[in-house]
Amino acid sequence: GKPMTWLRPADKRARFDFAVSDMGDAQIGDLVRAELSGRGPATKARVIDVIGDPFAPRSLSMIAIARHEIPHVFHEETLEEAERAAKLPLTPDGREDLRDLPIVAIDPIDARDHDDAVWAIPDEDEKNKGGWKAIVAIADVSYYVRADGALDREARRRGNSVYFPDQVVPMLPETLSAGVCSLKAGEDRAAMACHLTVDKHGRVTSWRFTRALVRLRANIAYERAQAAYDADLPDEGWDADVLPTLKNLWGCWTLLAKARAARAPLDLDLPERQVRLDEQGNIAEIRVRERLDSMRLIEDYMIAANVAAAKALEAKKSPVMYRIHEPPSREKLVSLKDYLETFEQSFALGQVITPAVFNRLIDGFSGDDRLPQLMEAILRSQTQAYYGPANSGHFGLALGSYAHFTSPIRRYADLIVHRALVDSYRLEVPGKPKGLPERTGLGDADRKGLSRIGEAISALERRAMEAERETIDRYVAAYLATKTGEIVPARITGVQPFGFFATVDGLGGDGLVPVSTLGSERFFYDEAARTLDSEHGRVSYSIGQRLELRLMEANPISGALRFELPDAPEGGFRNRPPRRDGLKGKGPKKDGAGKHMVGKRGRPGNIRHQGRKR
Repeated sequence: GKPMTWLRPADKRARFDFAVSDMGDAQIGDLVRAELSGRGPATKARVIDVIGDPFAPRSLSMIAIARHEIPHVFHEETLEEAERAAKLPLTPDGREDLRDLPIVAIDPIDARDHDDAVWAIPDEDEKNKGGWKAIVAIADVSYYVRADGALDREARRRGNSVYFPDQVVPMLPETLSAGVCSLKAGEDRAAMACHLTVDKHGRVTSWRFTRALVRLRANIAYERAQAAYDADLPDEGWDADVLPTLKNLWGCWTLLAKARAARAPLDLDLPERQVRLDEQGNIAEIRVRERLDSMRLIEDYMIAANVAAAKALEAKKSPVMYRIHEPPSREKLVSLKDYLETFEQSFALGQVITPAVFNRLIDGFSGDDRLPQLMEAILRSQTQAYYGPANSGHFGLALGSYAHFTSPIRRYADLIVHRALVDSYRLEVPGKPKGLPERTGLGDADRKGLSRIGEAISALERRAMEAERETIDRYVAAYLATKTGEIVPARITGVQPFGFFATVDGLGGDGLVPVSTLGSERFFYDEAARTLDSEHGRVSYSIGQRLELRLMEANPISGALRFELPDAPEGGFRNRPPRRDGLKGKGPKKDGAGKHMVGKRGRPGNIRHQGRKR
């Protein structure tokens, strides 16, 4: 009969290809968006949009953008308002002039926008001997993005910027996000300044907020700031006061870090993967981002400013968009207790659960090979942080009041906090902008719909995190595609009745080792221990275990990897006896047709296998 064309979904969880009923303008190998119709084996795919070559620069992130329906094109009306906003006059009127202070920004080397800058100096007040004064200066986005305007509506619809290795989908047009809002050295910029007083124990004892005018002395990468501080040597081209500022920042941070240690927040040091591309958009390297003191320093200044913003708004009885992280549920703690028992580690459910309880567990496993799996188990026991106007504290940071204030270029929650501060501290600045809303405080939509906005931006944050994680997995698969057939060092990340999942050490990615490839013995799944054990107890596979695996497949389109044991025969062990009854746990969920739809517009996949029999 007539050769068939098939659509392979770009979602690694999808387990079937679909027959294509209408290819439109697509060619074999193209990345497309398609609409599914019918059910079960009769499901057909109709191409509705051709994205293009799946291996062209930016295509791997375009899959995630299409799959999650992330808005990535700004409407003309929004761009026009951004251009008008960018021309707003910037004068010291109604602002504190901080241009003489040697304020610096310390950011990742690949930062696409610069929201925050810092400065500190020993406090000369006799009452605060040994203490410090610090300023956290944050881009004054509320000056440019006015409530209820076109820019505001689009920012709320996006919720946050989404960062991929090959591009950023910004919350605000680049005229603002990479232009007038971004704090760049040598340029006059509008800022919201959080003035902090830190005592000799590292406690923040007072704060005030002003609208300010700043001119940064330097934009410094984390690595460079660390090297300059360690070597006590400034960079060529730095002003004379940049290195003294770094030393002051470290001096004040030593105390902030002391107060943080006393508070004992959750100390999960989970590795973050960094993908570096060359100029052609190909992968130059994938590595785990090093954790430097310069990163912890900035993190602690940001946390101090975020707490100050929440408490300042509470003191003014103002609405607050809190960043909330609730304690773990009892159900999750019971599951963690069962898991820890397999380590011969007890966990008392009756105790008051604080982050310090988890930190003690982590300390008890320092130097133990099982530490990564313990950290992952603790992470799984945590609830997901979210935004909302009703405060429940931040469990992970061990804080009673916490809001996001320090990243208004890339997060809508922070912009709302800025507007609330403008209202509470009467920080409106003079001037009637042409063609823009007049006020820079909270709008009607903000005030009336804080809960609804909180729910929406929490969901958008989860969408961005999934899209970013999937895209990095696709880049990892593209990087490993040249290494199929090779033996790689791996670590088990999950165990199920149908096999175990593993990740390549130091790289990431996630691939299945099917139970059918594990040997001719039967295997049994122990749900509490999360292990697969062979019938005669010779072999056991558990989360965190390190082993060598053969990489059998790496699919950059879906991000899926597939592994086998190095000595598995081709095609797996076909003569295995059937599993006996009494297998604990549930088998894999069956995928119904259309389960992983992108939404009304369809799902991305790529056109493959013309003529292949299904």
